[in-house]
Amino acid sequence: MKKTTFVILALATSFGFGFAFKTIITKQANDQQKMKKVTGIGGIFFKCKDPNKMREWYKTHLGLNTNEYGSVFEWRQATDSTKKGFSQWSPFTDKTKYFEPSTKEFMINYRVENLEVLVEELKKEGVTITDTIETYDYGKFVHIMDVEGNKIELWEPNDIEYEKLGEQMGIETTK
Repeated sequence: MKKTTFVILALATSFGFGFAFKTIITKQANDQQKMKKVTGIGGIFFKCKDPNKMREWYKTHLGLNTNEYGSVFEWRQATDSTKKGFSQWSPFTDKTKYFEPSTKEFMINYRVENLEVLVEELKKEGVTITDTIETYDYGKFVHIMDVEGNKIELWEPNDIEYEKLGEQMGIETTK
């Protein structure tokens, strides 16, 4: 009887230690995985001679619901289809300084998670950060430069507040 009790106790202890060890190793491996950086396209911005004419052309010929800023595309998030996501399409005047220091005709906005942590990681990697993080109700923004001198906007969105802002402004999304 004592031998059976000892065997059961030894097996239970081994199982407990094995489970605890696996849990610790799995947690460490998960913590060391690369953080998710870009989660999607937040917007496409480009220079043109006449933004008003460009917005009207896209509205007439391609059916975009345009407003004074361009068009907002509404979509459903892949990880939770009950949640909306948004991407901005905006023509800028060809004289805009918003894309500087880049001399390119376009700028892409990428949706990201945890912008503060990402910016710290990018600094360690030697990426040029052109400004400081700006925070608004609808998200956080910062600009970086890629290896070929393209200015990139990073956006940690708050889609709920972004949608509320659009509704307050009476902006129709393009779906």
